[in-house]
Amino acid sequence: MQVFRTGADWNKIRLQFIQSNKSIGLVPTMGALHQGHLDLVKKCGAQADCTVVSIFVNPTQFNNQEDFEKYPSSVKEDLDLLESAGVHYVFLPEVGTMYPSSPVLKLNFGHLERILEGAFRPGHFNGVGVIVSKLFHIIRPDLAFFGQKDLQQVAIIQTLVRDLSFPIEIIVVPTRREEDGLAMSSRNRRLSDLERKTALIIFESLSVAAKELKEGKEWLVVQEQIFRQFQEQESVKLEYFELVEREAFEIKKQFDPHQKMAICAAAYVGEIRLIDNLIINS
Repeated sequence: MQVFRTGADWNKIRLQFIQSNKSIGLVPTMGALHQGHLDLVKKCGAQADCTVVSIFVNPTQFNNQEDFEKYPSSVKEDLDLLESAGVHYVFLPEVGTMYPSSPVLKLNFGHLERILEGAFRPGHFNGVGVIVSKLFHIIRPDLAFFGQKDLQQVAIIQTLVRDLSFPIEIIVVPTRREEDGLAMSSRNRRLSDLERKTALIIFESLSVAAKELKEGKEWLVVQEQIFRQFQEQESVKLEYFELVEREAFEIKKQFDPHQKMAICAAAYVGEIRLIDNLIINS
């Protein structure tokens, strides 16, 4: 496995893959890797000739400075994991490499900016769009791999690729969960033992809601029931729990079994903000 830190370093490497007509896959990460990331790596290895993983904690997508400062970092452990997983190259840039000056470009993703993550994290998706665009321009992959857990982010990336005509295929990999159902997340490392147990209410609520929708219960009734359950938990603050049609990524008030739908949720467990979703029908 080879680590490189600049686009110029990568250009020298990339030439050999162009000349041999081999495909390049990119797995963008912010480090603090877990099995969910390794699922992306495995999928990339199965579909691309060359696997590139980027590790970069992007400051422009944090609208909470404390969250950025406390984001877990474990670069040495991450590199060991990636080497064991058979990764070919790791892009490990410095902040100054990705942002030689403060970006002035602003990306607006329409209604996605006004709902769910867009509403609760203003400016977040602009930061995501800018950094992913930079990674796409630097690495120039044929395929890029993203996790389903960040479902709205997937919609953002797909919009980015479509509207800016990136010649890249986006592959979405299912959410990896712990045995008890908690969605794997780098932020889980910051949970205390008690908070870790409390956080299970998120997946449990998604599962109950999906089951009741399939049994014919009205969404607004299900949603109200879930809100009441969260209100009984003092250590958990629910931000949103919404039914989404996945094609246009729009919030819906009624469940349609003939549409591609998902339930998306975000909640604070103590000081740690967690997101999750459950696809109801694919």
